[in-house]
Amino acid sequence: MNKENLNELERKIGYQFQNVEYLETAVCHSSYANEKHMNRLADNERFEFLGDAVLEIVVSEFLFYEYPQESEGVLTRKRASIVCEQTLALCAKEIDLGSYLRLGKGEERTGGRKRNSITSDAMEALIGAIYLDGGFANAKEFIKNYILIDIENKQLFYDSKTILQEIVQSQGNCELSYRLIKEEGPDHDKRFEVEALIGGRVLGKGSGSTKKSAEQEAAYHTILVLRDKENKSSKKQPQNMQRQNAKRI
Repeated sequence: MNKENLNELERKIGYQFQNVEYLETAVCHSSYANEKHMNRLADNERFEFLGDAVLEIVVSEFLFYEYPQESEGVLTRKRASIVCEQTLALCAKEIDLGSYLRLGKGEERTGGRKRNSITSDAMEALIGAIYLDGGFANAKEFIKNYILIDIENKQLFYDSKTILQEIVQSQGNCELSYRLIKEEGPDHDKRFEVEALIGGRVLGKGSGSTKKSAEQEAAYHTILVLRDKENKSSKKQPQNMQRQNAKRI
């Protein structure tokens, strides 16, 4: 990755590194380091370890003050919904982090830039890099701006399968099922694609490093489809009622 790309990423996240080597490490995947025969500590895995710890304390503090009436169990579930792989991958997608990663040729060929497991890890590594470079306050600001937003939607994503099951059950006779449509990659780095079907009709698709995560994403997109239909239906309803009233007159 050239300096111009790194500068672009800095502008995008609103943080300029004093030590750009931290940023270079944060975007260096192990596949690239191995391919280039770099030092075994040159990839972003140690930064990911650090970033994960910083993320957890910042999110915990935020939830503690944001939801003063909630129990420990509720706060734990909310935190899990924010720091899970799928949610972090969504946050990484918002800043197009995948396009800035240094990947080995194999990962590049198999779509590593869009793989949730890689981009979510890179997001944590980026947090770790900012923490090392600018301290806790700057890392906290980044998390606040790019992760601690749209909390309710993130929780919806985390609980999608349960929520969708409840929606389907409330509708009566419709049957909810998930269908695996693609499985690729080596055993240590599988990628699954799944469809969510209601009454045999495909309403959502998802992908992930496990079948469960792929199903969760498929359920999430299905809920969004159902919500969109419900919103459109509610907007049409007053017009239909007006027509009915006009006919009565």
